[in-house]
Amino acid sequence: MLVARTPRSLDVGKFTTDVIGLAKRASRNDSDDIRAKVLDTAEILVGLYRRSLVKINHSALELVCARSLIKQGYDVRVEHRLNEQLVCDVLGRRGDGAMIVEIETGFIPPEAALEPTTYARSRIASKIARYSRFAGKFALGTTPSYVLDFDPFFVKPQRDRTKEEAAEIKKLTDIYYDKPPISLTELTQARVHSVFIIDVDNAMAEEVDPETYVKHAKLFTDERKKSGKANRAPP
Repeated sequence: MLVARTPRSLDVGKFTTDVIGLAKRASRNDSDDIRAKVLDTAEILVGLYRRSLVKINHSALELVCARSLIKQGYDVRVEHRLNEQLVCDVLGRRGDGAMIVEIETGFIPPEAALEPTTYARSRIASKIARYSRFAGKFALGTTPSYVLDFDPFFVKPQRDRTKEEAAEIKKLTDIYYDKPPISLTELTQARVHSVFIIDVDNAMAEEVDPETYVKHAKLFTDERKKSGKANRAPP
């Protein structure tokens, strides 16, 4: 999502060096055509940075993810406007349809500092509901060091979802994302088709199926909850 920053915080030279360097490193073993497209994407990010619309940490993730989609034959756009309110991180188009990738890094604003888990789950559910309707396939992207906590509801076929499940998720999204509120229809139709694990250190992205990701993420979060209960003082 596009962000605005103050002009004095810009260092165009360093941003350009970092992003172009990452593009070259990511595509060093690719064909000339793919390498050219990855470098073009990097130049677009530099242009957005000049306008104070992106940051280096998010741009690096977008670039590595974009390269993965380019290698799959997609025509890729970064920071692509979908409507007056929404700008998606990465949009890929090819003959069989479009894919949107929204990247989640786990940022928690100060106002949610005392309930970061609730905020993160609300944010991710809201992203899935708001963005997935704009493309045939929707994916979440994240780093290897962050575990996405999203409800298995979003990977189930629609026929296997219940109104009660949708209502519970709506309660969650309404906590932080109610302007405008997310509808039950949006939630019912929303779906995660894949998850991209974006490793900027090694300039690569791995696409995994969401069922597998949810299964492993749930094991981690369940263990964390058990550990939290074990560490609580007795009443």
